Amino acid sequence: MPRQPRIQYEGALYHVMARGDHREDIFLDDKDRITFLQTLADACGRTGWLCHAYVLMPNHYHLVIETPKPNLVAGMSWLQNAFTRRHNVRHGRWGHLFGGRYKAILVDDEDGWYLGTLIDYVHLNPARAGLVSLETGLEAFPWSSLPSAWLQTPAKRKAWMCVDRGLRTHGLRDDASGRRAYLSRLEDKVRRDGQEAGRVMPDNLSLQSTLRRGWYFGAQGFREKALKVGESVMKLASPRKNYGVSAELKDHHLHTAERLLQGGMKVCKLRKDDLATLACGDERKALIALMIKERTTVPLDWIAKELVMGTRSTVSRRAAEVKKELPTNEKLSRLMKRMDKEAR
Repeated sequence: MPRQPRIQYEGALYHVMARGDHREDIFLDDKDRITFLQTLADACGRTGWLCHAYVLMPNHYHLVIETPKPNLVAGMSWLQNAFTRRHNVRHGRWGHLFGGRYKAILVDDEDGWYLGTLIDYVHLNPARAGLVSLETGLEAFPWSSLPSAWLQTPAKRKAWMCVDRGLRTHGLRDDASGRRAYLSRLEDKVRRDGQEAGRVMPDNLSLQSTLRRGWYFGAQGFREKALKVGESVMKLASPRKNYGVSAELKDHHLHTAERLLQGGMKVCKLRKDDLATLACGDERKALIALMIKERTTVPLDWIAKELVMGTRSTVSRRAAEVKKELPTNEKLSRLMKRMDKEAR
């Protein structure tokens, strides 16, 4: 199965998560955790990455990474391969350590609420798992950026850790009082939400579900920006083979289909209200359907609904018929050329 494309650009923010193969532990002891953090430091040095937050759980890890250069894929390939080699050599093992590909969710880099919410989610992982509590202190879990970076002075942090931007999302400064206020913020979430601390979002949405199912975490305007930036990457993916593989690829094709629909209706001088008054098999509808069908992977049912063409079988049949007519039908050929120009 083809790999889903990754959207990369300068200054991108990502939530990265990877699990052990068959959900088995990837950190067998503290030395493994130290090795991973050393490997992460090496990766940041090689790529220029900034790490805003991290947590190492027994069978998975979370990172919030900023990439000044568009190099997430190269950096993650090196990070996971290097750690796997180091882990296997130490434990006398061979083969895969991680289960499948890592998950990389683009994070809104303009609205700080999303970055701040995500960092809280990462730092509260140990509390949700019952590894720390308010009684022990949330900072008692050592394998998180909370005690190692966020509660430390800048002089004591690793060069690749970035804390000030995350603090600013909460209106806090990178000083002693700001760091204490951030810890109090996390403690308040645990008191209020218990085992759901860090997961709860407005309108009773679950952040964990959003991160698991989606490809971006941000506002609608950010989604449009990300799709535009990633358009060239998406076009390289085979639409027929990749449909159903990637959430971001699906979203890209839906976005493209909507644009082709609007462009085709403009060329054909059709309004939305006109579609219901025309026959299901109208040649203009069929021509627009053909363009959408051949350039995206949206379901035929979607095309049938949007163009008011009845059923998916009508879409398939009429699109095939107008395609055969194009070489000899001057009118349809002109319309198709104008639609093609409009779509560029």
